[in-house]
Amino acid sequence: MDDNSSPMYALYEEAGKFHAGRVMSEADSSMQVELDSGKRVKVKSTNVMLKFDKPQPAELVAEAQTLAREIDLDLAWEFAPEGEFSFADLARDYFDAKAGLVQQTASLFRLFEAPHYFRRLGKGSFKKAPEETVKAALLGIERKKQQVAQIEAWAVELTAGVCPAPVREQLYKILFKPDKNGPEYKAVVEAARRSHKAPLDLLTGAGAIDSPYQFHWKRFLFEHFPKGTGFAPLEAPAIKEALELAPVRAFSIDDSQTTEIDDALSVQGLGSGTVVFGVHIAAPALAISPDSAVDKLARDRFSTVYMPGHKLTMLPDDVVQVYTLMAGRECPAVSLYVTMDEATLEVTASETRLDRVPIAANLRHDQLDGVITEATLTGEQPADYEFAPELAFAYRLARHLKAGREVLRGKPENFNRPDYNFRLEAAEGTEPADSPRGDERVLISTRARGSSLDLIVAEAMILANSTWGGWIANNGVPGIYRSQASMAPGVKVRMGTRPAPHAGMGVAQYTWATSPLRRYVDLVNQWQIIACVRHGRTAALAAPFKPKDTALFAIISGFEAAYSAYNGFQSAIERYWTLKHLAQEGIAELDAAVMKDGLVRADTLPLVFRAIGAEALPRGARVRVRLTGTDLLTLDLHASVVARIDDPATEADDAVEPDEAADDGADAAGPLTLAIDLQDATAEGTAEAAVAAP
Repeated sequence: MDDNSSPMYALYEEAGKFHAGRVMSEADSSMQVELDSGKRVKVKSTNVMLKFDKPQPAELVAEAQTLAREIDLDLAWEFAPEGEFSFADLARDYFDAKAGLVQQTASLFRLFEAPHYFRRLGKGSFKKAPEETVKAALLGIERKKQQVAQIEAWAVELTAGVCPAPVREQLYKILFKPDKNGPEYKAVVEAARRSHKAPLDLLTGAGAIDSPYQFHWKRFLFEHFPKGTGFAPLEAPAIKEALELAPVRAFSIDDSQTTEIDDALSVQGLGSGTVVFGVHIAAPALAISPDSAVDKLARDRFSTVYMPGHKLTMLPDDVVQVYTLMAGRECPAVSLYVTMDEATLEVTASETRLDRVPIAANLRHDQLDGVITEATLTGEQPADYEFAPELAFAYRLARHLKAGREVLRGKPENFNRPDYNFRLEAAEGTEPADSPRGDERVLISTRARGSSLDLIVAEAMILANSTWGGWIANNGVPGIYRSQASMAPGVKVRMGTRPAPHAGMGVAQYTWATSPLRRYVDLVNQWQIIACVRHGRTAALAAPFKPKDTALFAIISGFEAAYSAYNGFQSAIERYWTLKHLAQEGIAELDAAVMKDGLVRADTLPLVFRAIGAEALPRGARVRVRLTGTDLLTLDLHASVVARIDDPATEADDAVEPDEAADDGADAAGPLTLAIDLQDATAEGTAEAAVAAP
């Protein structure tokens, strides 16, 4: 360009924005433009909208932007031609026939920023949008304006400590599965920014959370029962198969609250030298077929959910009552009969049958734990209760089976911590509710693990599950197994479709098949067991699930996710009630054992928590801690060590070592990811007994 000529300027578009600068050089398809900042850019000729020699670029852009805001889009749309037109055409139609550079540039800016009125066709050309498109766009713009105003109003209320009803209704979605484009979420984010508070603190202060208990309960329902906890009307299919009546008097052992009675025991032939020990399991699989309505319902839940004062059953109570092993009835069952020498307990035969089992009694832990003791079962004290001979034999057998498993484990099982029972009482002046409200009085009692009745049930179930696991495999039928490669730290229990040793249990293989009314995998395994009873070596052809069936893997995946979540909720809500218990009883100090990383375990309550001062103490050290505060929303317990109460000169004990044969389902549980993610490990064997009395 000739330096003596007047400077030439160019207005161009790049990435949706307009720039103007001095043209330094120009070729056929591009030009070099110097911006006011001194930066030089290469601009394609197709992006250049205008060339001009005056005014200055910055002056043109400023004047055009001001004028563009004055252009009435509705009027411009009316004036615009029906076909394709340029911004200069619109400027001449809207302003006057001699529209100058500023008017043309203003028209360009206004057209470009209003795609709902005018469609862009390339290099300054446009076309009117259809009238219905314009109306719809304007309606959307108006809605957005209203939404922005609503977000602002809600944010102001939240900042002032008031929770708007729409935000309250979306509470759990906002906190845990937010729609980040939702106005309720945006209002909370804006209010949290203004108030410099975390969203949970903000919403708590605004009264969005009725109570900590309801917060935990409703969050659990939101995540896992979004359609509610009720069941659609459903009729339990009847067991139509004609089954032989078993020549036994069977008894179950559960807690009084248990309605899903899955298992019962029997003993035949005492005093004859040969005893037949029976394990009888409720048989819903004889009536419920895969993919039926009841099956789909059970698979949707995968398991019963337990919590203090309440439970959500896997199946409707009306269905459960059809198959439960209720005393006084002849109940269809899948029965394992193990024949053994009465003196040596050597097993000589085992058989699985489908039969009708007379249930003579439903024995209850809470009524008999203090009556049926090791002393009465071993003859050291008189045994004045029903089924005394049968229970004595079952206890002797249980100890024998346990000893055998411990040989395979390589070490004895060590259940050195108690189980805790929670009982809720309605608050004074209130009526008991169907489910807890959160204000109940909580009573926490201990029950030593490995009690006599526990041991009987646990070993009987382990016997059945390990026996059936091997039997269906020998018949070529797949099942759902639990295995553990070793008891080395960090080696968890796995689920799969092939038998494998369970090191923690001390068995060659292990299934879950003894709780088909409460766990879906047990129902699945029962279908496979029934196929083996009916078809033997050809069962693989008739079983609902064939070898390498991908459906089994889908069931395992779904079950593990649900079971882990349910255990996590149970752990969290038990922690809630334990923290409530501390306040209720005015407990200010606790004795505890040091674990690791500053964590301690309370001696007399199911609590693991962080205590300041425990970090430097050895694992197993005994301490007294002072409690300084609790948070029922985060389930945090604040505490500090006030004294060491053991002798530092002695080696730390192993009172806080996790139980052997830990169930990985429990390891995954935590209090809803809020504060603590550590839960007591639960032994598989004890779990088999505990599932009867959660």
